[in-house]
Amino acid sequence: MTALPVGKIKRTLGFILNHPLGKRHPFKAFIRFLAWQLQSSMQPAKFIVKPYIAGINFYARKGLTGITGNIYTGLHEFDDMAFLLHFLQPGDVFFDIGANAGSYTLLASGVCKAKTIAIEASANTAAITAKNISLNKLEDKVTLINAAAGATAGTLSFSKNEDTTNHIISHGESANMDAETVNVISIDSLILNDKPALIKIDVEGFETEVLKGMTGTLKLPILKAIIIELNGSGLRYGFNEADIHQTLLSVGFKPYQYDPFKRELQLMDLFGSYNTIYCRDEAFIKSCVKASKGFKIMGEII
Repeated sequence: MTALPVGKIKRTLGFILNHPLGKRHPFKAFIRFLAWQLQSSMQPAKFIVKPYIAGINFYARKGLTGITGNIYTGLHEFDDMAFLLHFLQPGDVFFDIGANAGSYTLLASGVCKAKTIAIEASANTAAITAKNISLNKLEDKVTLINAAAGATAGTLSFSKNEDTTNHIISHGESANMDAETVNVISIDSLILNDKPALIKIDVEGFETEVLKGMTGTLKLPILKAIIIELNGSGLRYGFNEADIHQTLLSVGFKPYQYDPFKRELQLMDLFGSYNTIYCRDEAFIKSCVKASKGFKIMGEII
């Protein structure tokens, strides 16, 4: 059995102990961590089916950090995932831009029964997303698009073998980086038949270009919230994420934090250091999250 590096153990335990559910249930999370390390070390190359929420399952494998965080704590990105679970309703449409292995997609379509348009640039990662969709028999609710989202249609180079941090390769990055050529689509090209109520954007710094390709989408009255990662990664492309904030303010969105335990939105002055939930029509969103049925995770109904 291959031992996990000490630094990685510390980072993982730090994640667990700082996670809203992990720190409420540290023993349970620690047991989950140990069980997964044992299981994945014995079968490192094999996909293993793990339980998620409400009868939904996912494939996990050693090193697949975009999905294994859910094993330890139930919901890797607790506040944002809980917001999705409390907000989305059957019949809604969800755009999962940068779907990775499909954690958000499974919650949106598997638990909330919404329709999902999942967009993932990496061919290898999209194949895992497809396996997760098939595992849960969600083909009728999920459309998976193996492409990157950007300002206009075309092609770009996309990194490989970087797990959750795979990204569009900038002009300043190494020409020797292991990469693949990916198709690029605009989000506005998708809204003729599918108009989203909620969008998640996690594209490792390329968010500015994604927003350039969704100016029409941003004007849709049905679009109430955007979960977007703004963690400084845009600097690799020369983007200022404060400009994204201003763009979203200009079309009526404001940044909020969400407390899943209280089901409350708290207005922020600026975006956070990781994911931020931008909302408009606050009264409508509050009514949705208050009325939504709870979900069971880590032994709690939330």
